[in-house]
Amino acid sequence: MAIAETAKINSSPDIPRTRKFLNKLYRQRYLFMMLAPAMLLVFTFSYLTLGGWIIAFKHYKIGQSMWSADWAGWYHFKSFLLESPDFLRLLENTLSMNIMMLVVNLAAAMIFAILLNEVKSRRFARIVQTLSFFPFFISWVIVYSIMSALMAVSSGAINVSLMKWGILEQGVNVLGDPKFSWGLVVALSLWKSIGYNGVIFIAAIASISSEQYEAADIDGASRLQKIMFITLPNLLPTLIVLLIMNSGWILNSNFDMYYLFSNATNYERMEVLDIYIYNYGIKLTNYSYATAVGIMKSAVSIALLLFVNAMAKRINDKSIM
Repeated sequence: MAIAETAKINSSPDIPRTRKFLNKLYRQRYLFMMLAPAMLLVFTFSYLTLGGWIIAFKHYKIGQSMWSADWAGWYHFKSFLLESPDFLRLLENTLSMNIMMLVVNLAAAMIFAILLNEVKSRRFARIVQTLSFFPFFISWVIVYSIMSALMAVSSGAINVSLMKWGILEQGVNVLGDPKFSWGLVVALSLWKSIGYNGVIFIAAIASISSEQYEAADIDGASRLQKIMFITLPNLLPTLIVLLIMNSGWILNSNFDMYYLFSNATNYERMEVLDIYIYNYGIKLTNYSYATAVGIMKSAVSIALLLFVNAMAKRINDKSIM
């Protein structure tokens, strides 16, 4: 009886929106109570801490109160944009590697999901899917240890074997040579993420109506034609959503990966904005400058997200907002 009365109240055009909202809030009060701890944690550690951004506009030093530090205005922002010799190099490194990883990871995951869907043996497909998903749970510390054991110049298993077989005269410095740096991080990122991203596309394929494939079978369509004209078009909305969601992370790099695979010989090619912020903020204790760089990175990331979302909506009428 109470449910019927509530539904009648919500459907009535004469009831104010505020009352409808409060009525809905009351009915779902237990769900909101369950959600409250998570919301409190997110607010405390993700939003309340943004008050610390004020040190980007001050000459803050350790031991000072951030409120009593001398005002600097836009000094630190100008220092990075106009005076830092590293600005263009950092921007090139960050954008190049992250864009390559975004494109390669999503494209490979979509192709992987399509091929896995075409496998006749469901048992074999499940085994492959499980094995491809496993690297996602391996930490970057373990990944670096594995790569060091395989690729070290003098002691790596692969280099030692190739030199023993006479294929190489000396080991190839894959982990240290700058010309391998970008390709190495893109390949490792693909290896770790293809299973995770593939699950998303596999779920999207599973939601495609079987009637479309049945109609294609009646028309005599081949497997390739069904992929091209049914599977791919139905995966496009999922691909666009993933592109939009990941576009906001183009300037945000995987710190663990870059920190572990950076060394003295490839540092110029591997240093990204997050590593730069870490060096100035933690190592050099220049918190004001590092915070200013972080704010600019966040602002550009939000702008990119909104731009890509608007372009996707304009081109294909698909967006997340």
